[in-house]
Amino acid sequence: MNTSSMNTRPPEPDPELRRKSRVAMVKYGLARLGLFVALTVAIQAFVMAVNAPVPLVVSALLALFVALPLSMLLFKRWRMEATQSIAQYAAQRRAQKQWVQQELAGR
Repeated sequence: MNTSSMNTRPPEPDPELRRKSRVAMVKYGLARLGLFVALTVAIQAFVMAVNAPVPLVVSALLALFVALPLSMLLFKRWRMEATQSIAQYAAQRRAQKQWVQQELAGR
């Protein structure tokens, strides 16, 4: 039995980083959803103001096409925060999995 592997502790992912990445992801997702809903309401209000027969689904699709690039510009900081925290947490998980694989290979 390898005593050196028994003394080493596995690298544990930081639970605070996991919470931070989830919060960042939810914050960015809710901001994008809010933008989509606001654009849908604005487009539908405009359509009703000019008395045009446009279904709500068409307004929602148009809002979806506009919201994607607009959210990339408006919420850039939140997107970068979510991406970085998720990447850091994923790296910690990979290190932990690699350690487990090395431990199992050594047995």
